[in-house]
Amino acid sequence: MTELTRRRLLIGAIAATAAGVAPMGAIAPSRAAAPPAGTQAAGWYRYKVGSIEVTVATDGANKFKFADDHVTNKKRDEVNAALEAAYYEKDMMTTPYNPVVVNTGSKLVVIDTGTGEAAFARSKGVTGQFQSNLKAAGIDRDAVDTVIISHYHGDHINGLLKPDKSLAFPNAEILVPAAEHKFFMDDGEMSRAPKGRMETVFKNVREVMAGDVLKRVKAYEPGQEIVTGITAVATRGHSWGHNSHVVASGSSKVFVQGDVTHVPFLFARHPDWHAFYDQDPVMAEATRRKVYDMLVAEKMLVQGFHYPFPSLAYIEKSGSGYREIAVPWNPTI
Repeated sequence: MTELTRRRLLIGAIAATAAGVAPMGAIAPSRAAAPPAGTQAAGWYRYKVGSIEVTVATDGANKFKFADDHVTNKKRDEVNAALEAAYYEKDMMTTPYNPVVVNTGSKLVVIDTGTGEAAFARSKGVTGQFQSNLKAAGIDRDAVDTVIISHYHGDHINGLLKPDKSLAFPNAEILVPAAEHKFFMDDGEMSRAPKGRMETVFKNVREVMAGDVLKRVKAYEPGQEIVTGITAVATRGHSWGHNSHVVASGSSKVFVQGDVTHVPFLFARHPDWHAFYDQDPVMAEATRRKVYDMLVAEKMLVQGFHYPFPSLAYIEKSGSGYREIAVPWNPTI
């Protein structure tokens, strides 16, 4: 074994200098450090369901300090414990938004639209990213044939409009749940809406579901194959007429769940927790359990709008609740 001594190192350095080679450590002066990029990679991910191609294009993720009643039937300390158990910061809620595009081979279909491009400027790029990520994924908004809406909350419908209130998908028909549309377009229901959140939801619906958007709206019923390969499923509770959608091709299926759960690290792990944005929390809990028991039994993939990007997972039972097992990134489609 060669023994390195100070004498040997000095001799080596002298020899290297004599040969015209800079000794170790005699490196050229460092140049100015490169500035940090400060931006993230485009947020899109693609996978196949049989012959159908699905593209997840994130709309961003909002992070905010949550209110004491964010989970109406649990204390803040319990919510914080669940957040920390999932390696999230206490007192802070992180809400991702992940619309999808389904290419059936004959139709290009968007399912839910995110917070809208106007939100990009308001949030300084935190949300409202859907259209820019669609473009990065090579999807032309003008080529979209159909937009399917799961329910009428702003983070699912506001992306129907550009900031100038023109159509974000100018050549698409807009398919909406019949029960949801009937409820939110009923003046009597709007007049009875409690002050606060529901009043705000009604106001936003009337601003979006108007003009050219309303002209393109067609209502669908649960149980219908509303586009070839895409079937609507009633999943009420989060909102009055909330629907999810099964995308199927051959023996392959994915359950595009909308807001059956919100963030999984709270509401899949704890299906009995009631989120303040669930219109009927008891019904929403029953729906969660029914859907998630089915996902476990059938080993069906779930695409979660509020799951961490790219928001695709399998579900397994975990104690009295469920746990999502994220599908690993695949370098091929």
